Amino acid sequence: MNYNWDWGVFFKSTGVGSETYLDWYISGLGWTIAIAVVAWIVALLLGSLLGVMRTVPNRVVAGIATVYVEVFRNVPLLVQLFVWYFLIPDLLPQNLQDWYKQDLHPTTSAYLSVVVCLGLFTAARVCEQVRTGIQALPRGQESAARAMGFKLPQIYWNVLLPQAYRIIIPPLTSEFLNVFKNSSVASLIGLMELLAQTKQTAEFSANLFEAFTLATLIYFTLNMSLMLLMRLVEKKVAVPGLISVGGK
Repeated sequence: MNYNWDWGVFFKSTGVGSETYLDWYISGLGWTIAIAVVAWIVALLLGSLLGVMRTVPNRVVAGIATVYVEVFRNVPLLVQLFVWYFLIPDLLPQNLQDWYKQDLHPTTSAYLSVVVCLGLFTAARVCEQVRTGIQALPRGQESAARAMGFKLPQIYWNVLLPQAYRIIIPPLTSEFLNVFKNSSVASLIGLMELLAQTKQTAEFSANLFEAFTLATLIYFTLNMSLMLLMRLVEKKVAVPGLISVGGK
């Protein structure tokens, strides 16, 4: 295969103003991070609440959380994205429809849709991690807290959740990395995140291999950096006897 690599293409003008192809990648990376971080905050908060709901003794509350998990975990992410972007706005009250469709910039409306979609989708997965972490704790923890007079919310907030989070840092790390990778679905509704900018660069420059190689390196570097950071956090907060650090 005779292919002339041209890594200097990223410093060439795109023909759109004074932008270079590298500027497109930087912009795309910024959108990717913005999507992933906000979606992760939504997922962690909602997923934690759902995880608690799944472990409380109230069957109705636990059942609501279970239904949520089964629905969001078993419907493909792309289907959920299209529902949030194309269908849900039409179900809103008229004033909210006008605000969403007319007042908001198309990029902003796409961003809100993908953040909500990705956050709710990932929350179902985080829920299961939190539930598993809580159930992995010795039952004596809850019994001791009740003996000290703690009410149920206090038991979760002060006793169970702080320990459960430390146990589930590794699977939570995987979910966090998945949020960054899943953010690429935003390109399907016109949001110019990293994957969309990569495809646009490949089309404009005709340097297909260079464009996708750089994108691969960016995704790999970003995810590896986050993984190494979370390993340090895991070692720092590990609970002796409840989690093995570094495979020991």
